[in-house]
Amino acid sequence: MRLCAKEVIHRHNTMIKLKRNVFRAILILTILFNYGLVSAQSKQNLNIVFIGNSITSGSGLADPTTQSPPVVACNYLRQQADIGTVDFSNQGHSGFTTVDFLPTAKAFAKVEEAAHAFTNKQALLIFSVKLGTNDSAVDGPNGAPVSPADYKQNLKAIADSLLKEFPGCIIIFQHPIWYSPNTYNGAKYLAEGLARLQSYMPQIDHLVADYTVSYPRQVFVGDKKGFAYFEKHHLTDFQPEQGHQGTFYLHPNKAGAIALGTFWGEAIDNVVKRLGK
Repeated sequence: MRLCAKEVIHRHNTMIKLKRNVFRAILILTILFNYGLVSAQSKQNLNIVFIGNSITSGSGLADPTTQSPPVVACNYLRQQADIGTVDFSNQGHSGFTTVDFLPTAKAFAKVEEAAHAFTNKQALLIFSVKLGTNDSAVDGPNGAPVSPADYKQNLKAIADSLLKEFPGCIIIFQHPIWYSPNTYNGAKYLAEGLARLQSYMPQIDHLVADYTVSYPRQVFVGDKKGFAYFEKHHLTDFQPEQGHQGTFYLHPNKAGAIALGTFWGEAIDNVVKRLGK
């Protein structure tokens, strides 16, 4: 049966509209698909090795495997829009100093092993370093008391070796946190140690500044808020411990670990954001 001219025109117009609608649908799906890919690609996956002492390891907490500051920091990072997967290794060791983490020491070998063990080799490798508490002691920990100049030199030796072995890695030096001036357990810290601890912080800042030329955008200062925070909130966020000079405050409790871990997580996320710009 032959179609009249009006029916032919109608069908032709209908076909054109259908093709336009199909084209629009494909275009919209393509845009959404591409947007999804871009969003997925913009998320940075992380492998983090936390280097530190008993504060990092979570000493005194009921369950350090779920409550330590590195766990809190990684949980914080996983909630950020710019962060994808986060794997980590807690290399915090009670009583350890920068001397214990020098490239010739066993603890450094454990750090290397942890960094090599991550399965996602495409993720950004970060070393979060929080050392200084035990270095500052008057007596007890390995190498203590460590002078400010030696503290900086030790951190440099650690960083230099990591940067050489893991090209493209990121190193973040977190400032040490406050402890009470009567702290005296197996090691002696006291007011002298606390004053020495505070002298380390400018050394961290100066060291990072030195790296801006030799390793630009690879070495950063991390958290600076922890010291003042715990000085103010030690009664609520530290574990009261008995020592040779009465009750002292050195290790975060559960609430303190959440605060410290969040500070570290924020600092790491800020670095990741800076690298993405």
